[in-house]
Amino acid sequence: MDRVTVSEAAERLGITQDAIRQRVRRNTIQHDKAPDGRVHVYLDESHTPPQDTHDDLVDALRDQVEVLKTELADWKAEAQRKDTIIMSLTQRIPELEAPRQEPLETYEAAEEPQGRGQPRSDATGQQEGAQWPWWRRVFGG
Repeated sequence: MDRVTVSEAAERLGITQDAIRQRVRRNTIQHDKAPDGRVHVYLDESHTPPQDTHDDLVDALRDQVEVLKTELADWKAEAQRKDTIIMSLTQRIPELEAPRQEPLETYEAAEEPQGRGQPRSDATGQQEGAQWPWWRRVFGG
């Protein structure tokens, strides 16, 4: 077992000095206090993390960063593709709108109230709704 200071123990274990002090306070790590008030911690091989763990972690994080960069580029390309589609569709809206066949008529109240969806009759008694589009027959117009 090695007898080391709190700062040396923190460095060897790869954690903060506060974490070592908390372990001392909870008595989860072997330690002693010198007459001058300094705390020393006892470490053995089980307390020392293997060095390759740090390197493996760094490599794994770098790989993850590369994957995330690739995904970000894919998302940007997809967003740009969708923006292009939306822009082309909005430019075609005037082409898609049908020209009006007949001018809009003003609303004239019928002499007799009629229910929704019933076609109105003109002066000759014929039903105008038969020649109107369905939405005019339903909503009036």
